[in-house]
Amino acid sequence: MKYKLPQAKGFFDEEFRLGKLAEQKDPLVKLKDRINFELFRPLLEKTFSKDEKGIGGARPYDYVLMFKILILQRYYNISDDKMEFAILDRLSFMRFLGLTLSDKVPDAKTIWFFREQVTKAHVVEKLFDLFGEELKRNHLIANEGKIVDASFVEVPIQRNNREENKQVKEGETPEAWKENPNKLEQKDVDARWTKKNGRSYYGYKDHIKADEKSKLIDTYTVTEASVHDSQEAESLLKEEDKRQPLYADSAYSGEAVETVVKKNEMENHIHQKGYRNHPLTEQRKENNRIKSKTRVRVEHIFGFIENSMNGSFIRTIGIQRATAVVGLMNLTYNIFRAIQLGYSSA
Repeated sequence: MKYKLPQAKGFFDEEFRLGKLAEQKDPLVKLKDRINFELFRPLLEKTFSKDEKGIGGARPYDYVLMFKILILQRYYNISDDKMEFAILDRLSFMRFLGLTLSDKVPDAKTIWFFREQVTKAHVVEKLFDLFGEELKRNHLIANEGKIVDASFVEVPIQRNNREENKQVKEGETPEAWKENPNKLEQKDVDARWTKKNGRSYYGYKDHIKADEKSKLIDTYTVTEASVHDSQEAESLLKEEDKRQPLYADSAYSGEAVETVVKKNEMENHIHQKGYRNHPLTEQRKENNRIKSKTRVRVEHIFGFIENSMNGSFIRTIGIQRATAVVGLMNLTYNIFRAIQLGYSSA
C-alpha cells in the first residue's frame, strides 16, 4: 500500500493493540476484570459433566468458555455465524474469553449446540438465580420496593397462509407440517401477534420484576406476546416481597392484580386507570405522577437492553428456546448493571 508506513511485526504488538482498546473504554475489560465467571462453573459442570464428548465425538469446549460466549452473544445481539467471526476477528473478544491467536475457536454449530443443551437442561433459570443470590449476598438487591413491567421480544415473522395461521392460533398443527418434520422444525407454533399503541408485534413477552432501588431484575417469566401484562403478576411476586411497595403502570390495575397484591401483603402503588364516563380526578392524576417517578426506573432496564445491548429481537423458534435466550438476556443485563453499581467478584 502506497501510504502505509512500513513497520516490522513486534513481539508485543498484540498487547499494545489491546492496551489501546482498553483506553477506548472497551466494556469487555470491566466485564473480565469485575466478574468471576468461575462462580458458574459448579452448576455448569454438574449439568453437563455426563456429556463427555461434543459434536462429532470431539472433546467439548470448556463450559465456562461457552457460557461466556453466550453472554457476549446476548450483549452484542449477534447470530451464531457472526459470533464465530467476531471471536476470530476481534482481539477484545479473544482477551475476554482468554483465547490467543493460536487457540481453536468454537464454530457457529458448536455455539448453537451448546445453547441447545443449555435450553433443554433448563439451566438458564438456575444460572440467573445463582447470580441473583450473589447480588443479594453483596447487598445489591435492597428489597425496599419492587417494579413490575413487560416488554415485547420479537422473533422472525412466519410466512404462513391464512388457514395455517388460523390453525396455529387455535393450538393445532397443520397436517402439511406434520408430514414434513424438517418444515415443522422451522415453524414457530408458540409465537403470537399482538398490537399496542397501533403497532403490531410478533413473538413473545419478557415479564420482569425489578428491585426499585438497584434496577436489577430479580424475577422474570416469558410468555407469548398476546398475554396481557397483568396475567403474570402472580407468577412474578414472591414470599420475600411481602410488605414492600409495588409499582406498576395502569396495565396492572384491576381487581385480579389487587387481590394478588393483598395476598402478598404489599403496598399498592400501581397507577390508577380512568374509564369511559369515569375519568381520573385531578388528585388521582397527581398521585399517578408521583408514582411515575419511581415506576419509570423500570424503563431504564428496557432502555439498556434496546440500546446498549442492540435490541431484544431474537432468532429462535418456539417458546422453550425463547425462554432460554430471554433469560440469558436478563442475566446479561444484571451482570452489566451490577458492574455499574460497583460490584466485583474477580
